[in-house]
Amino acid sequence: MFKKTVFVISVCLVSMAVGAQTNEVDRVLLEIEQNNESLKAYLSLKESMQLELKSGNNLPDPQAGAYYLPFGDHATGDYSEFQVTQSFEFPTVYGARSGLIEKQKVQMELGYQLKRQEVLLSAKRYCMELISLNKRKTVEETRVTQAKRIFDQAQELFDKEQIGILEVNKAKIAWMQEQFKVAQIDADRKNISLLLQNLNGGNEISFGQAVYAEDLKLRSLDSIWQTRKSIDPEIRIIAQQEEIARQQIKLAKNKSLPNLNAGFNYQGVSGSTYSGVYGGLSIPLWNNRNKVKATELRYQYQQTYSNAQSMTAYANFQKQYNEYEMLLHKFNEYERTLEGLNSDRLLLEAYELGEISFMIYYTELQFYRQAYDTMLEMEKQLNQIKIEILKHQL
Repeated sequence: MFKKTVFVISVCLVSMAVGAQTNEVDRVLLEIEQNNESLKAYLSLKESMQLELKSGNNLPDPQAGAYYLPFGDHATGDYSEFQVTQSFEFPTVYGARSGLIEKQKVQMELGYQLKRQEVLLSAKRYCMELISLNKRKTVEETRVTQAKRIFDQAQELFDKEQIGILEVNKAKIAWMQEQFKVAQIDADRKNISLLLQNLNGGNEISFGQAVYAEDLKLRSLDSIWQTRKSIDPEIRIIAQQEEIARQQIKLAKNKSLPNLNAGFNYQGVSGSTYSGVYGGLSIPLWNNRNKVKATELRYQYQQTYSNAQSMTAYANFQKQYNEYEMLLHKFNEYERTLEGLNSDRLLLEAYELGEISFMIYYTELQFYRQAYDTMLEMEKQLNQIKIEILKHQL
């Protein structure tokens, strides 16, 4: 009963730790989204461009004019005239243009979402890199401890005149090499942290996660692609460009209708006044010639281009997914093979019992460590590829 209780508590603690680590990555991404200078600048630009688009559907300014003609030979009184006019396009044009503006505003919003995705994708790559470095540091620190132990033993045996100075020197060099690896990892961690800090608007970020919290197993290719098509801004922009081209045809057709003028006119002469409304229209003979045909051809181009872009995006996604599955299979084989070997411990025991020399111990140890390091590198690559495949979730 006691063992079961301890097991349940351990599982709960591990789950809480994994959850906290997942939140640590999410926390960093949320902080960067709020502080990133590029995103702030792009957001301001987007708002400015949307307002500029909206202003493109305003009415022209009204016009006012007046005549006062006191000079010349005339028996009647002076002539005066005043007129106010307002010109405007056919009413349906404004509706069509408004629809186009809304689609263009959606395009700009998708552009912002794409920029946001690029920033957060870079940030998450750096987080995965830091997790890998933190994990490697834990491994290398253990190796430093082991190397120091071997060096101390070699020094002790040398003092007893049981081995030569060359063995001691080899053990010391091996210890120094492991120390250098830890120092190199610390330097790499510092550099990656600076890159994260830059993405965070210059604000320092603390990140100590040393475990990949997410499962490496992915859903099926088709399932991920269907979700990605519906929400990924990079793909939605392609479809939105086609929508914009379609709306431009509608606008061009409506602009074939006549422009209108309306106003008020006042005339005064010989003590008499005349006033009334003014109306006029333009006859669309020349101005819109070939414009509808041009927008239709542009739409045909956009359809073909969108299909080509979608096919390319899907092909790249398939390639990425297949590479991931192949690497995951290879990683699982490495993990199963190395999981129960305990090579470090067995080799150390053999060396301490005098069954093998230091050179044999060190050579064999490097072989197994290289295999383990390869497995760690594959794990890092898998997590990096995974965030690329699932970037639409950012």
